[in-house]
Amino acid sequence: MEFSSKLLENAVYEMSQLPGVGKRTALRLVLHLLRQPETQTHHLAEALLTMRDTIKFCKKCHNISDVELCEICANPNRDASLVCVVEDIRDVMAIENTSQYKGLYHVLGGKISPLDGIGPQELNIYSLIDKVKEGEVKEIIFALSSTMEGDTTNFYIYKQVEAYNIQTSTIARGISVGDELEYADEVTLGRSILHRIPFESSLKN
Repeated sequence: MEFSSKLLENAVYEMSQLPGVGKRTALRLVLHLLRQPETQTHHLAEALLTMRDTIKFCKKCHNISDVELCEICANPNRDASLVCVVEDIRDVMAIENTSQYKGLYHVLGGKISPLDGIGPQELNIYSLIDKVKEGEVKEIIFALSSTMEGDTTNFYIYKQVEAYNIQTSTIARGISVGDELEYADEVTLGRSILHRIPFESSLKN
């Protein structure tokens, strides 16, 4: 792809680093920005810079937040004894959109995947185990996608908390095997939370 401007080429290259954005799509987006008023591009750039420089991760659940404790963890009406374990922020958003879940979350930041060099130490697993040790958690809901990596992560956490007196459950398989949580429709996802099953039962299937 030939460019008449090095500035344009650099902008297209940086835009193409985004997931799912190829060079042609990146070029179309950059040219679109050039056609807009300068203030609109400046607002976009400022929003991205401000987000990157000031955003925080909740010190309790690792959710993305503007402050140290996210709105969900800070809400006294949420059930602190119920913790839903998810892969990332997109899953929190998907479950919240169902309006069916009133507990708290724990965001792992990924799934165990030895082939990708991701082990338990690369994830927010041990802070979850610390929560269990403190005794406030009564039930953990495993809400990872039903892939090999998701099942491996569920089982690893289950073995870590097995000795403690807590209930472990997994979302009902209204979600197709291999599907990512964020793509499930709200009704199906909401029902899978409400009709969750004991985790031990899922091991026998």
